[in-house]
Amino acid sequence: MSKTRKTFAMLLALVTAVSVSACSADRGNEPAKEAKTASTDTAAPAGNPDEPGWKSDTKPITFDWYLNFSWFPNKWGVDPTSQYVTKKTGVNINFIVPAGNENEKLNTMIASGKLPDFITLGWYEDAVKKMIEGGMVLPLDELAKQYDPYFFKVTDPAKTTWYTQKDGHFYGYPNASSSPQDYKKYGENFVSNQTFMVRKDMYEALGKPDMRTPEGFLKALQAAKEKFPSVNGQPLIPLGLSEFGDTGNYSLFDANQNSSMLANFLAIPYEKDGKLYDRYTDPEFVKWLKTFRQANELGLLAKDIFIDKRPQMEEKIAQGRYFAMLFQRSDMANQNISLYQKDPNTAYIAIDGPANAKQDPPTLAGPGIAGWTVTLISKDVKDKARAIKFLSYLISEEGNKDLFLGEKGVSYDTIDGKDQFKPEVLDLLNKDRSAFDKKYGSSHTFWMLMDTNMNLKWAPPSVEPIKQPEAWTRGKTKSFSQYDNIVPTGNSVEGIANTKIAQLWGKALPKLLLAKSDAEFDQFFDKFQKDRQAAGWEKVRAYQQKEFEANTQKIAQFAK
Repeated sequence: MSKTRKTFAMLLALVTAVSVSACSADRGNEPAKEAKTASTDTAAPAGNPDEPGWKSDTKPITFDWYLNFSWFPNKWGVDPTSQYVTKKTGVNINFIVPAGNENEKLNTMIASGKLPDFITLGWYEDAVKKMIEGGMVLPLDELAKQYDPYFFKVTDPAKTTWYTQKDGHFYGYPNASSSPQDYKKYGENFVSNQTFMVRKDMYEALGKPDMRTPEGFLKALQAAKEKFPSVNGQPLIPLGLSEFGDTGNYSLFDANQNSSMLANFLAIPYEKDGKLYDRYTDPEFVKWLKTFRQANELGLLAKDIFIDKRPQMEEKIAQGRYFAMLFQRSDMANQNISLYQKDPNTAYIAIDGPANAKQDPPTLAGPGIAGWTVTLISKDVKDKARAIKFLSYLISEEGNKDLFLGEKGVSYDTIDGKDQFKPEVLDLLNKDRSAFDKKYGSSHTFWMLMDTNMNLKWAPPSVEPIKQPEAWTRGKTKSFSQYDNIVPTGNSVEGIANTKIAQLWGKALPKLLLAKSDAEFDQFFDKFQKDRQAAGWEKVRAYQQKEFEANTQKIAQFAK
């Protein structure tokens, strides 16, 4: 938002209807039975820059597509929307999804030297640079020039420029991306995915306590535990956070993504006077980390939150076992809809959460130019021409409409002069997202190249329980694009140092929260700062400052 990623990274802010169901095994669709002959790419003509390239060849082909998100539950070809796209383009997809740790699976594939045809992962992942530097993925601009110049008609120059490497080529294209021009055009509609959610009935039963101060925060958690010790016979979990990983926790601070919901709620700036600010040693941030430590000392941090992965968290959200959650709203949307259907009062609502001492409004992450994920094409792709043509189709308005609305007459029709979901389809979308995905497969079921701005023209109005948390973020949303892509990755000196520092933080964070006293917290925190200094912190900061300044110049150029 981000995975999270993995939660929805940080930039699924616009997407309230994304499917976020349980994790999937490392498998995909059975490939369609077609002849897999060697690619004849070298003989393929360049094509017409004004005509969609995919139309020139619709013979059956199956591409293997790796998604670096273990929670992705859907298969291509079992729903009418993906079936329609395959019937139209000839392209079938065999999704490959890691069964467990995403990084382990991806690193194993990289080490093997062979990748699936398409790869989609968070733009912030170290593997992006590894694949580019290792020559494992193809430059999209070169593929487009050779096989499908229509690609340049449907892509955004600001976004391709943003992802252009030092060699002058770009290798990935983002989804859920918003350029400065997009902010001018759509900005008033932008919302954030970052929320502080509470269970409505419990919160109201406690008298709607103010949870913006450390004192009020702890008092409310304590009162919730005392008044509601159990939920349907199972212990209440007073506070929920994002999943803990090797590099931290996105709710508090994920060093891999250089992102923190907590710091944004506290309105801690990324920079001061043009110089990057160390947000995570800010006194307000440290004060609130100590508040979470105190919560643990008071028995208000259940052990579950340190060990649960996404599927376990989703199960507990669906049971209504959390009182409060510093969490991405779309990542709990399915479960919240289920709660709302049973009893609207048991659903989760967004309220004002942790704040700084001045009670400044939060500065929540809105959509940025980096987007959420990037999609790349492997050097091992079985047909270069078909791959870039299919990518162009997915990025285009036609492809976005097909995947958002589905097939006309099946999931949508022109109603009152507007292309929109049929009433019964919309009803299922609002009531049961998982069932909708299986029955229709539209509305971001397959989000790899979704354009969240383009999709606004077809998106239905939000309804409860999605509407309230979404509306709460409106007006609090900022673009942090200039701070994206500044984390060093790969095998450079800075990249190696940053990886080590991120892992140091991943180990330090639980210790800080589990410290027996503020004095012990200070010892752990001081040790972390000394360890990161020894690991090359100054080199990392110098790199980040340089990249931030370059980003600022790029954005100024795009905004003209």
